[in-house]
Amino acid sequence: MIEVRDLVKRYGDHLAVDHLSFRVEKGQIYGFLGPNGAGKTTTMNIMTGYIGPTEGEVIINGHNILDEPEEAKRSIGYLPELPPLYTDMTPREYLNFAAELKSLDPGELEESVQKVMKLTKIDDVQDRLIKNLSKGYRQRVGLAQAILGMPEILILDEPTVGLDPKQILEIRELIRSLSKEHTIILSSHILSEVSEVCDRVLIIHHGRLIATGSPGELERQLKGTTIELTVKSDDIAAVQKLFESVEGAGRVTCTPAGAENEISVAVDPKDNLDLREALFRACAKADCPLLMMRPSGVSLESIFLELTSDRAAPGEPGENSTEAEVEDDGTKDGDDE
Repeated sequence: MIEVRDLVKRYGDHLAVDHLSFRVEKGQIYGFLGPNGAGKTTTMNIMTGYIGPTEGEVIINGHNILDEPEEAKRSIGYLPELPPLYTDMTPREYLNFAAELKSLDPGELEESVQKVMKLTKIDDVQDRLIKNLSKGYRQRVGLAQAILGMPEILILDEPTVGLDPKQILEIRELIRSLSKEHTIILSSHILSEVSEVCDRVLIIHHGRLIATGSPGELERQLKGTTIELTVKSDDIAAVQKLFESVEGAGRVTCTPAGAENEISVAVDPKDNLDLREALFRACAKADCPLLMMRPSGVSLESIFLELTSDRAAPGEPGENSTEAEVEDDGTKDGDDE
């Protein structure tokens, strides 16, 4: 569907994207993560043909974005962080204009515009000037433009920015429904949103891919999954010995629980093993009542912070530097790259 091959982008002495390679498979939602200055927006702009790479190539449905731009772009719907809206138009006028730019069939143009307005819930403001709409509605108009023509691939840069909580939930549901027929790349600073919506995650830092996989896979790769238990017993030493005897168990930590004759236990598995069944059987065999057992996972926020915890040296482009926020056209972009 999408293949990014050895992508490099330099701005003078600043290396925004550093030999980045990854594949995006059909029918999934990918979360594209990285701190400010990581190279996310630069990569997305290259993938959509807005700017060219210094080196490397992007293949969209078998078409090189530089060599065959028209064929490649037909497969892409793009929502930049700041939607390119003509504020003196109404949403209906703007979407009609966008539909003509996308060369939609004139006989289906009106139906296509009405469909995306209904999907993004802007049909009730379709005849108001965009400049008089709230930021949330403007974001919806931009999303409608990206969906227009129903391209196979949607690239969405911060699609829920500026929306209220109710609108955020609605857009998340819309994105999930679109994933049935579209492949989606979603950039967001709301990590809980990525965790809830995305099937897979791509994390980049200093222009390089540093991790990829589902949130669960990343969790297991980093730390494994600690199993937390509560058992009924007044003998911590015996409980400690019991769980240490389970094959595959690593470090075992036992502490008194809040209630009387209850002990809290944390078991770190060796080699990322799933020990839940073995722990249950050990408790049953030892006649040690098991009151609670659950995996103690690592949040996506923790994974992200662990993988991107380093900082650039003073004066170098990095997460907190102004230079890292200077984007493609020399303007300051609050998101990144």
